[in-house]
Amino acid sequence: MSMRDDIGVPARVLVVGASASGLATVEALRRKGYAGAVTVLGDEPHVPYDRPPLSKQVLSGAWEPERAALRTQEALSALGADFVLGDAAVGLDPASRTVRTRSGREVGADAIVIATGVRARRLPGQEALAGVHVLRTLDDALALRGDLVPSARLVVVGEGVLGSEIAATARTLGLDVTLTGPLSAPMALQVGPLVSGVLADLHTERGVKLRLGTGVVGLAGERGRVTGVRLATDEVLPADVVVVAIGASPATEWLTDSGLEIEGGVVCDAHCRAAEGIFAVGDVARWHHEGLGRLVRLENRTNATEQAIAVAAAVLGEGGPYAPVPYFWTDQYDAKLQVHGFLPADAEVDVVEGDLTGRRFVARYRSAGRITGVLGWNMPKQARLRRQEIAGSLAVPAPTR
Repeated sequence: MSMRDDIGVPARVLVVGASASGLATVEALRRKGYAGAVTVLGDEPHVPYDRPPLSKQVLSGAWEPERAALRTQEALSALGADFVLGDAAVGLDPASRTVRTRSGREVGADAIVIATGVRARRLPGQEALAGVHVLRTLDDALALRGDLVPSARLVVVGEGVLGSEIAATARTLGLDVTLTGPLSAPMALQVGPLVSGVLADLHTERGVKLRLGTGVVGLAGERGRVTGVRLATDEVLPADVVVVAIGASPATEWLTDSGLEIEGGVVCDAHCRAAEGIFAVGDVARWHHEGLGRLVRLENRTNATEQAIAVAAAVLGEGGPYAPVPYFWTDQYDAKLQVHGFLPADAEVDVVEGDLTGRRFVARYRSAGRITGVLGWNMPKQARLRRQEIAGSLAVPAPTR
């Protein structure tokens, strides 16, 4: 997928999404000397904030919610952008580059950057029961913390990164925690069987009950409040509070009639361009990674910043293809896992530094003869140094003449 964009330097830029990626795009534009008008449209009433602390520091109460803000009010004001918050986008006309909002506002621009992120998936019927939560927004984190503090038993549905982090945080708060999901170990899909097995041992030692390898078919409740989680085996795991952490879907409903290609995100070319004058960034963007030769969508904090820099360059008609080596991290108890690159499900994994028993190691992932990723467990420097082993396999091929 490729397209030309002949609009030149835009006089007005509209960023749809007051997210980390949206804010980073504005900051990158200003650093590059862009002096035109910038509007940032956000569906939440909050100024841009950081999401990784929500499942850890904010949920545990170690941070006041204001501390999750990405920038001070002074720093936001210095950007010279118009932040329109609490008014969600409901439609886009690509031809006129105009966005309609829930309140009826119409905002036009010469270039539009879509940064609407993702929405947490939910279980059928969960809205009808009090005590059932998702965790995506700041308000979600505060509502969940308010429910956890007076409660004793938590069931987390979903054994991925977010579910595992929530389980760890809740255990440190003293709750009885059960983690359930269809896979065999925490984060099995993200890190493979070797490392997820070590993670399972860590959670078990800390007192989390693992009820994995079976699906969840629904929720149990009495008098409008959740009382448990029903498994495919028909067993009910008792709960005072339930968190549903079963992944997220790109927030693209508002683009249904836009004519943009929407398939697992906003489909873009290698420059993160979805149409002439329209770009996508962050969790919502599914772009062509030239190093891999396929479409990629990444849900992680690092990509939000790195892709924003590439998108700002593309908006100004600069820069090359965006082909990063992905990076994400997770903190659970005293374990910090850092992942560089891609960890395919069929990868061969070997420990190249440290050892599993000491829980301080670097694991290397190979697929089809290529090193595709490295994972560090409490070895951040060593994992970062081995990142260069991946970079060659993800390099963008030189243009042919």
